[in-house]
Amino acid sequence: METAEKLCKFITKYFTVWVVLFAALAFFVPGPFMGMGGWVTWLLSLIMLSMGLTMTPKDFKLVLTRPKDVIFGIVLRYAIMPCVAFGVGKVLGLDPMLAAGLILVGCCPSGTASNVMTFIAKGDTALSVTISSVNTLLAPILTPALFMALAGSLIPIDAAALLLDICKVVLVPIIIGIGIRMAASRVVDHLVGIIPVVSVVAIVMIITIVVALNAQRLATVAGIAALAVVLHNCLGLSLGYGVSRSLGRMNHYKSKAVAFEIGMENSGLAVALALAHLDPMAAIPGAIFSVWHNFSGSILAGYWASRSDDGDSEEAK
Repeated sequence: METAEKLCKFITKYFTVWVVLFAALAFFVPGPFMGMGGWVTWLLSLIMLSMGLTMTPKDFKLVLTRPKDVIFGIVLRYAIMPCVAFGVGKVLGLDPMLAAGLILVGCCPSGTASNVMTFIAKGDTALSVTISSVNTLLAPILTPALFMALAGSLIPIDAAALLLDICKVVLVPIIIGIGIRMAASRVVDHLVGIIPVVSVVAIVMIITIVVALNAQRLATVAGIAALAVVLHNCLGLSLGYGVSRSLGRMNHYKSKAVAFEIGMENSGLAVALALAHLDPMAAIPGAIFSVWHNFSGSILAGYWASRSDDGDSEEAK
């Protein structure tokens, strides 16, 4: 068991390394992965099932005890990133399919990585977890509605099909995961150390498949797509922190959580939806975002953690 735990920690610790290695392999040798496009939806469902297995009622208790903080974070989540993506796409003059892919990333809920980064940064982890959980459950309605409003003028969109797909790959697996945890909590508790590894492997496979499907196009669009993703993510983190401090009157402890909730996306969902409903090119921003936001998030979390004696603490809520 100790060996297995060490292996799990090793795999999760070097997540970014695995992404880079397998993405490079898929770029130079795409053939073996070209036929795996149909796997993406199932892999994302596995990630969402894993998320459901880790959810407990306490993840939602702040909705009742601190509704203002939670609602403010959710409103910012779905207000900032879709609009920033639309603006970045316009300013950089992105290809309509790339722009749509970037907007789709912005319209998706925050990912579980935001909770990890908030914990590392010594921010309000409870607030981060609650915002993530609630905005994920709201995604089947808000993601297609926002995407239709912002990207509908760029490409044809079937909002109803998008809503149905999000329900199938997000809502249903999460509900099943929660049900399994409620029915067999002791078993799940013994497996909780393995769950992050399952998510890491699934995300690495998703990115690998997307890179393989776009290997020929990446040579011409990778630069501009990467620039768009970096701007999108950095503006999201900055605005999430700045608006929560100024408009939301939150302290540093809470604002760290909101910043990560805004700037870090469930980009795997964006990739799956892009492949299912748009074009492989529209999945490129999501694939790049999966790598970049973990890198930028880790740097910011480390910086904030090193300055955690700046006067804000959990007691300062």
